[in-house]
Amino acid sequence: MSENTPESTKDSGSATSSETKSFSEKYSDVMGKVNETLGNVDWTQMGKYGKAAGIIAVVVIAQIIIKVVIDTINFFPILPGLLELLGVIVVGQWSWQNLRTSENREAVLDKVQNLKKTYLG
Repeated sequence: MSENTPESTKDSGSATSSETKSFSEKYSDVMGKVNETLGNVDWTQMGKYGKAAGIIAVVVIAQIIIKVVIDTINFFPILPGLLELLGVIVVGQWSWQNLRTSENREAVLDKVQNLKKTYLG
């Protein structure tokens, strides 16, 4: 079966010190390679990566906070219905003010076209 008998494990005491040395040597080699790799990194570019990581972290935290707020609102039975009604009222009011006449509709279309030219080219 296996060659690990109680007698062979007793005799391996001297082998552990040689294994420790080989581990130390391997550790030194690995750390040397890590230090060499880190020495080759252009650290002036790390600001960009730090900003990107910060933005991602802020977005994730904001999403968590928004989820908690929405879950809290949904906890109250009447509040989601009231907010939905409020949304319908606001959209209806905006539509009445901006889409009632042809001049207002053309003005809205002009605004949309200007925004499209500004942001999409």
